[in-house]
Amino acid sequence: MGERKVLNKYYPPDFDPSKLPRARRPKNQQIKVRMMLPMSIRCNTCGNYIYKGTKFNSRKEDVIGETYLGIQIFRFYFKCTKCSAEVTMKTDPQNSDYIVESGATRNFEPWRAEDEETDKMKEKREAEEMGDAMKSLENRTLDSKREMDILAALDEMKSMKSRHATVSVDEMLEALQRTAADKEKRLEEEDEALIKSVVFHNSDGFVRRIRDEDIETEEELVQFSNGHGETSSSNPKLR
Repeated sequence: MGERKVLNKYYPPDFDPSKLPRARRPKNQQIKVRMMLPMSIRCNTCGNYIYKGTKFNSRKEDVIGETYLGIQIFRFYFKCTKCSAEVTMKTDPQNSDYIVESGATRNFEPWRAEDEETDKMKEKREAEEMGDAMKSLENRTLDSKREMDILAALDEMKSMKSRHATVSVDEMLEALQRTAADKEKRLEEEDEALIKSVVFHNSDGFVRRIRDEDIETEEELVQFSNGHGETSSSNPKLR
């Protein structure tokens, strides 16, 4: 792989790197780098919004005289994507972030506000506990109570999960079928009870229930009468 890309160089036996001439570079030389915008900003010149993740070419330089715990701070120069106005920003290693210096303003980010509010509350609590032992004890008691509540909630969730895990799919289907059958049976019983509860007043005078025995008796009488009628008409002596 190295031979194909010609990455290996030949160094003769008498090579001495100390004899190479040293390049004189300025102390704050700018170099070109390609990067992505780490936050959303708005250009002050044209009002264009440049969103986080936009790729652009920039110039990087060291900020002279500014470090944080020995970490070098860098400054970046890039141009607006619409009006080509120059925008500068620099790194902020203290907050693991970037600071927009000129040419643009940073858009509102709610998580930054939440972090700042959390930091303020922490600083306020530390200031209150500085000279008050009772306040410190009270805060520690509240913290322990909150942790106990969280642990109790977690234990309850684990127990619920274990109970649900013990139920198999077949048992769930069987329970659903049994519930559906019980519901259908209950509906039938309610319908029967509703039908029996209906009472027709004075129904004996004009409602007559026809039974199968009555229908058969009437059919036999009709057949018998038809047979006797035919016999009398065919015999002239009977006339």
